[in-house]
Amino acid sequence: MDGKKLGAGAIIAIPVLVLAGIFGFLLLATSAAATCNPTGNSAAAVTIDPASVPNTSIRGYGHEQLVNAAYVIQAGKALNLSVRDQTIGVMTAMGESGLRVVNHGDTAGPDSRGLFQQRDNGAWGSYADRMDPFTSATNFFKKLATISDRDSLAPTIVAHRVQVNADPYHYEKFWDAAVAVVDGLTGVKTGLSTGTGGQVCSANIATTGHISAQGWALPVEGSLGDRYGRRFHPIYHEWRLHAGQDLPAACDTPIYAAQAGTVTYTGFGRYGANGLIVVDHGGGVETFYVHEYASGILVREGQKVRAGQQIGLVGSSGDSIGCHLHYEVHVHGSTVDPVPFMAAVGITLGG
Repeated sequence: MDGKKLGAGAIIAIPVLVLAGIFGFLLLATSAAATCNPTGNSAAAVTIDPASVPNTSIRGYGHEQLVNAAYVIQAGKALNLSVRDQTIGVMTAMGESGLRVVNHGDTAGPDSRGLFQQRDNGAWGSYADRMDPFTSATNFFKKLATISDRDSLAPTIVAHRVQVNADPYHYEKFWDAAVAVVDGLTGVKTGLSTGTGGQVCSANIATTGHISAQGWALPVEGSLGDRYGRRFHPIYHEWRLHAGQDLPAACDTPIYAAQAGTVTYTGFGRYGANGLIVVDHGGGVETFYVHEYASGILVREGQKVRAGQQIGLVGSSGDSIGCHLHYEVHVHGSTVDPVPFMAAVGITLGG
């Protein structure tokens, strides 16, 4: 990955006073406590007998739809999943079918059927399975259960990992209604967070386990690869500035925000075909996370993130010859060597 050329100096030394001012600002930004979902016993699955659903409505969903929601809840219960998982199932069915067992598809999936609009591709069982609310929900949850890091992801991203929707954030607007339906049907105040599409949704926020006393996090559990500075480019076969630190790691290894901030860019429009996430931390500091595949970009522009929050998955998009994170630090618009920068805030890259 090639970054901005800096002219005569390939490596910029950052004055200690400048760092101190920046870090003081950033520490204040991370002081607020996050709203989290239940953990431990309070996260256990809830239950509702579909036959006992009253003839009422919740958030505009009528009796037929609430019965289907009850089947989804029971399917999650049967697999011993958490109440958060159950609510994600209800949210997904709302987003796919409005909690109705539909017998038609759409332009994207003309063979899609049932509560979850599951396709006739062999992955979701027979037509009868897809049209049965309990069975279709069970198959949805079986795939959801394979997402080992799902408690650290926004509900809409978990749903997207199962459904592979064209818009990963399609389900977000149904989260609050799903919480209301699960609470209302089961009579249990689940404590699931609402108001932000469930974006902050776990007391066990994904971190690397390496958050320094200064509040910075290791962006990925990976080894040290190509260093910051001029190098002979392995693809273009010419000397260029390598504007960041490569951190080789297996594809789909979690990528974490190095510090609290706001996501200002995601996508492929900058740096050619390289998948990119940019986080602005304030005080003139930005961090760049490069080479994600489209499916590995788990945040969106404008989203607030915390230090150590998962934001992506390691990939090998664009100018890359293998899965790794290309990690850059920008200070007032210029790239700096990430290794000494991170060391100054208590994080050893590749450690």
